[in-house]
Formats: sequence, C-alpha cells, structure tokens
Amino acid sequence: MKLLFDQNLSRKLVNRLADAFPGSSHVQLHKLAEQTDTEIWEFAKANDFCIVTQDADFAERSRLYGSPPKVIWLRCGNAPTKEVEILIRSGTEAIQELLNDSRFHCLELH
Repeated sequence: MKLLFDQNLSRKLVNRLADAFPGSSHVQLHKLAEQTDTEIWEFAKANDFCIVTQDADFAERSRLYGSPPKVIWLRCGNAPTKEVEILIRSGTEAIQELLNDSRFHCLELH
C-alpha cells in the first residue's frame, strides 16, 4: 500500500522513502492541501493510500470508522524532515504489519 503524506509533512518524503514505499504521494500533488479531512480521507480510501500525518484528527477518525484508509500517526512533534524519514524507516516493519493486518487501523510512531 502506498503512503499519502498529509499537509503537515514535507513533500520531500515522497522521494526520500520511494525505495521503501513506492507509489507514495503527498496531498499537495493531488490538490488536496486546502481540502477537508473528510475529502482527504475519501481520496485515500478510493486510491488505496495509507494516510501519514501528525494530525490527531485522522487517528480519531480511524478509531471511529476503522479502515480503509489506514493511518500512521507520527507523534514526533515538529521534527526536521530527516528525523521524520528516520522515524518512518525505523517503523517499516510495524507499518507493513499495519498494512497487512485487517485488525489494525492506526499506528502511532514515536
């Protein structure tokens, strides 16, 4: 499954993580940067993306509605892009488990 990086994350992550998560994208690349969470949620669901965000709203939506889409909630605060990349790479195994197991809807990475 591909990752869809939310507005609060750098577009650079798409290329930096392309080796581990091919086909990933960023909301800005789909003209979703100014859209509502509901519109982003529906886009991700329709296009088989997993949302990656620092926004608690998507994690809450995941708890309420389940998946798809799945959500990766980054709990690292306002970290530099390199640190976010390292966090995601260090969580690759957990992310794959999230994506492959229908019992899981949201993953928090610290």
